[in-house]
Amino acid sequence: MSPPPSSGPPGFSRRTLLAASAAGLAFLATGCTSSAADEREKVTSEQADELTAQVAVQETLVSAFVTAGAADPALAGEVADLAAQADEQLTRLRAAAPGSSRASSSSASGDGAPPAPATRAWLRAQVAAAATSHATACVDQSGARAALLGSIAAGLAGQDGRLA
Repeated sequence: MSPPPSSGPPGFSRRTLLAASAAGLAFLATGCTSSAADEREKVTSEQADELTAQVAVQETLVSAFVTAGAADPALAGEVADLAAQADEQLTRLRAAAPGSSRASSSSASGDGAPPAPATRAWLRAQVAAAATSHATACVDQSGARAALLGSIAAGLAGQDGRLA
C-alpha cells in the first residue's frame, strides 16, 4: 500500500494560516474604521442647536416635577426617584451639548400643575412630551449623542408607565 499524500510543508498548518488571516483581517478592519468613528462624533451646527433645544426640554421636565410636587405633596414623595432621574439626565445632556452652560431651569409649560388628583395626569403628559421630543431628536444625532437621547427617551417612557 502506498503512503498517504503529504499535506504540505512541515510547520505551516491550517491553524497557522487561519490565525494569521484572522489577525491580519482584524488589523485591517481596525485601521479602516478608526477615521469613520471620528467623523461620526463631529457635531454639526444643526446637531448642536438640536441638542441645546433638548437641554431646554429636559429643564422644563425637571421644573415640571418641582411644580407637580408643590401642587400635590403626596405625589412629590411618590415620584422623588423619578425627579432625581430627570435631574441626572439633565446633567448628562448639559455635558453632551456643545457650549451648554448650567442655566436656571425654565418653567414648566402652561400655568403650572393643576391641583390633585389631576396633578399626576399633568405630570405624565409632561414626561411623555419630553420622551417624544428626545426620541424625535435622536434620529438627527449620531454616535454617543444619539445613544444618550435614545437612552433618556427610553427612560422617560418607563417613567410614563410608572405614572400611569
